[in-house]
Amino acid sequence: MPLHLYNSLSRQKELFTPQDPARVTLYACGPTVYNPPHIGNARAAVVYDLLYRVLCRHYPNVIYARNITDVDDKINLAAQQEGVPIGVITDRYTAVYHRDTAALGVLPPVVEPRATQHIPQMIAMIETLIAQGHAYPAEGHVLFHVPSFPAYGRLSGRSQDEMLAGARVEVAPYKRDPSDFVLWKPSEPPLPGWDSPWGRGRPGWHIECSAMSEQHLGRSIDIHGGGNDLKFPHHENELAQSTCAHGGEVFARYWVHNGFVEIEQQKMSKSLGNVLLVQNLLERHTGEAIRMALIKGRYREPISWSEALVSEARSQLDRLYGALRRMSAIAPDPALGVHPDFAAAMDDDLNSPMAIAVLMDLVTRANTSTDGAEQQVLKSQLLAGGRELGILQQAPEAWFSSAPSQTLDVAKIEALIATRNEARRNRDFATADRVRDELAAMGVRIEDGAGGTTWRTA
Repeated sequence: MPLHLYNSLSRQKELFTPQDPARVTLYACGPTVYNPPHIGNARAAVVYDLLYRVLCRHYPNVIYARNITDVDDKINLAAQQEGVPIGVITDRYTAVYHRDTAALGVLPPVVEPRATQHIPQMIAMIETLIAQGHAYPAEGHVLFHVPSFPAYGRLSGRSQDEMLAGARVEVAPYKRDPSDFVLWKPSEPPLPGWDSPWGRGRPGWHIECSAMSEQHLGRSIDIHGGGNDLKFPHHENELAQSTCAHGGEVFARYWVHNGFVEIEQQKMSKSLGNVLLVQNLLERHTGEAIRMALIKGRYREPISWSEALVSEARSQLDRLYGALRRMSAIAPDPALGVHPDFAAAMDDDLNSPMAIAVLMDLVTRANTSTDGAEQQVLKSQLLAGGRELGILQQAPEAWFSSAPSQTLDVAKIEALIATRNEARRNRDFATADRVRDELAAMGVRIEDGAGGTTWRTA
């Protein structure tokens, strides 16, 4: 089945047709490295890793670029607070990002450009925008003049008033229009800065990705990806400045955006104190279980993160690895690829939940099959599907020995069951369900019978 992707620009699912099937290009916005990645950052990394793997099944040469933003006001603040150069901060958290995403089975991108290594390219692009009348210098700044690009707002679908409010644009006196955004800004010591035609300064965030994308993938790319929160203003601004700098050429033919991660159905935010760092999650769960939990939902939709979600992911992986363990004597056929139904699911805008369902059906068949030839096909398809999803790549025994060690707190379990039973008597089913989920996350399954509620480890 041909690959179809939802294009945020057209707001519909489209057949993916690359400019050059011999060189497919994908750019995904990477981290701003001033703190450890949280589960929302992890979802973006996993989603574009998933897309990269699917593209590699279809095309022989996929150039995947995921940048590192290593100059930013938040980085500057962190460096000032520690009294160190920004490179100390960015090197530290780039390493943490690599460590944590690798634990989730995320492949390294083909290219990983750093913003600070592309300052000359950014300056050149800004000079082009000025020469073409799309940007102007003002008081040490250079700004993109939004009214010069009539299609501005098409990607996000926002009105001018909504864009101004959403961007929280500073209406500085040197701006020709309130919506104009910064391409270059002045830097006084001790802030990091580079010499430019407009004085010592540093780039604005948006120009960084445009310059790095052009340098490594070309003026026009196939797919640009990122989180929904980047659609405006970051991607809207990238689209405008790149299109104008390239004389109207299409910047990105397909725009792909992944949904947010909610925590127990609440938006994740520092103000709510519910930001989940990947490094903390890895203390309680295997990276593969976290990845499985992240791909259990459609990538474009929000997912509600909970211990119950990870527990369910772990249980599914137990079944998958259990089937592979039972077929350990069967040699897979490397020539066999993914099951056709699996391919159809992933080619339908990365429908990973349906693809997982296909794998679970293969497990059911494998567990009842006694035919060696059939088992070889099923095992091969399980492993091939696992490779595309980024799971099932370790030996079954290694998986089963990786389960987090837990000492069961029997008193706590009994107290939770009592709380649940009381909630059920009071018809407070929301509390009862919440307690059941908490018990499930502890690896405890409960059963209600005539003699009361009993429990056992999952």
